[in-house]
Amino acid sequence: MRRPVILAAAVLLAPLAACSTVTEAVKGPNLAPVGYPAELAPMQQQYVSAREPAPQAASANSLWRVGARAFFNDQRASRVGDILTVMIDIDDSASTKNQTASSRTSNMKAGIPNLLGLESSLGKVLPGGFDPANALNTNSATTNAGAGSVQRSEKISLTIAAVVSQVLPNGNMVIQGTQEVRTNAELRQLTVAGIVRPEDISSANTIKHTQIAEARISYGGRGDISRVQKTPAGQSLVEKFSPF
Repeated sequence: MRRPVILAAAVLLAPLAACSTVTEAVKGPNLAPVGYPAELAPMQQQYVSAREPAPQAASANSLWRVGARAFFNDQRASRVGDILTVMIDIDDSASTKNQTASSRTSNMKAGIPNLLGLESSLGKVLPGGFDPANALNTNSATTNAGAGSVQRSEKISLTIAAVVSQVLPNGNMVIQGTQEVRTNAELRQLTVAGIVRPEDISSANTIKHTQIAEARISYGGRGDISRVQKTPAGQSLVEKFSPF
């Protein structure tokens, strides 16, 4: 008796072995790491201990400075530790509607009026009232109907400063930025991460979120209000792993 009980308990508790799934049920979904591959964008921000040597002053009879990147000073982010402004303007909407219906009906009738003269002997083996001409008669009918719809609308307009955390071999830059604002006991947090091309950065040192590859944008908060609005952890676990 104990073995079936142990097996049943193991089957019911097997989903709990996935710690990430439990964490997601309690804390909510997490953003996937930036991939290019993912190791190129660590969650910990890199700190630059020393900048590259500043360009030397212009030599005599020349306006060009040795080591300068351009004739005019370029203020756009290009090295690890530089800061650029990310303009987030999301106004998306989606609508999906599906409806399916199917039906099926089948009938089958079979008999053995003649079977090498043994049809009369079958009555001795089979129950009384057996009729070889109506040996088998089946019918079945199935129906299926389903409908579903999804409507989503998202609008976010924010601005955040991000830091260049790494420069890839091809010149693209990995950026990461976090912004937190606390009002009373409620904390609003905005994070952005991704990969940008230097040529997509405007002359004002800004870039749009649509020009960020592998973009990871998170906008949320935590505190007294968020805690009251969130589904309790116990209820989330029950709804996540309930087989019914």
